[in-house]
Amino acid sequence: MIFVTVGTNEARFDRLLRATESLRGDEEIVVQHGPSDVRPAGATCVDYLEFDAMVEHVDRSRVVVTHAGVGSILLALSRGRRPVVVPRRRSFGEAVDDHQVPLARRLAELGLVTVVEDPERGLREAVAGDGASVRAEAGATRLADDLRHRLALLIGGSA
Repeated sequence: MIFVTVGTNEARFDRLLRATESLRGDEEIVVQHGPSDVRPAGATCVDYLEFDAMVEHVDRSRVVVTHAGVGSILLALSRGRRPVVVPRRRSFGEAVDDHQVPLARRLAELGLVTVVEDPERGLREAVAGDGASVRAEAGATRLADDLRHRLALLIGGSA
């Protein structure tokens, strides 16, 4: 199963959702589309998911495709998935600035994610590639767990 999530951002991410059309085939596709009106043909589409449902979809997936939101990336890594990441861009009205671009690039340099900056040109190949189906290395899941723990401590939650 291919799980595509745009996170909980209030801005649409139509560019990613339109590119999801290129993934159509025999494999099940589940898309969490947020406020967008784009519904990729052949996909099961939901607006938002509760956290437990997100975890279930990530666990069932062969590959997770997501925006470069820290929470979505950490969830994928903590569940043993190396996500395909498409950063939101200000120029397309997908974010207030381009903060997701350097994050995605840095995580790609560390070997934690596969970045696709232009989903029209590279999403299909990234999802079909060998790298998309491999599990995240144990170090990536430990890193995700450590970051989640540290963030919980910073905001006063339980770890």
